[in-house]
Amino acid sequence: MLLIYLLKDDMKEQFGLYLILTDPVAGYEACARAAVDCGVRYVQLRMKNGPHDRMIDTAHRLRDITGNTETRLIINDDLSVAIASDADGIHLGQTDLSISEARATWPIAGKIFGLSTHSMDQAARALKQNPDYIGVGPVFPTMTKTDADPDLGAEETGRIIRETPVTAVAIGGIHAGNLSQVLEQGITNFCVVSAVNSSADPAAAIRKLQEIWKGYHF
Repeated sequence: MLLIYLLKDDMKEQFGLYLILTDPVAGYEACARAAVDCGVRYVQLRMKNGPHDRMIDTAHRLRDITGNTETRLIINDDLSVAIASDADGIHLGQTDLSISEARATWPIAGKIFGLSTHSMDQAARALKQNPDYIGVGPVFPTMTKTDADPDLGAEETGRIIRETPVTAVAIGGIHAGNLSQVLEQGITNFCVVSAVNSSADPAAAIRKLQEIWKGYHF
C-alpha cells in the first residue's frame, strides 16, 4: 500500500499557486507579469460572457507575456481561444466538451488539458478522460461563480485530492486568511481568484500566498 501511494505522489506536480484571472483590478497584463515575476506555474484566463474578440485579444497579450517563461497559460472553457492564442492548455468544466473531443480538435503534443470536479465520484470518473490535472472544489463558499456547486470544505477536498492519482488543485473561496486550513489537509496545489484579482498590487498578493505555502512545503 505504501508503494502505491508513493507512486501516486510521484505522478503529481507540486507547484503551489495556480492563478485564475477574472476582471483583475490591476489589469490582465499587470497580473500576468506579476505571476511570471513571482514564478507562478499556471495562469488561467477566465473571461465569462465577454466579447469573443476581446477574449482572443487578451489571450494573445497574455501569451506574449508568458511565452518563453516557466508560467503556463491556460484558457478557461473556450477551445477556439486556446487554439487562436497558442496557449499552453485548456481548462474544461463538467458540462463542456470532453477532454477526448478537445484533444482530437487540438492534437498538438504538450498541450495541457484540465478538468473541474466537484465530488469524489466526479474525480474518479475524470480519470477515465486522462486529464493532466483536475480542479477540486469549491472548498469554501465563493462569489466568483453564480452557479457554484455546494462547498466541500477543506477536509473533504483534502480527502479527494489525496486519493486522486493525478495532479489536483483545490479551488473555491481560498485566500490568505484561510489558506492554512487547506494546506493543513496535505493539499499541495491551490487556486485563487479574488485573493489576487481584487488587489491593486498583484505581486504583493501573490507573494503573501506563496510565503504561506512555503511554510508548509519547505
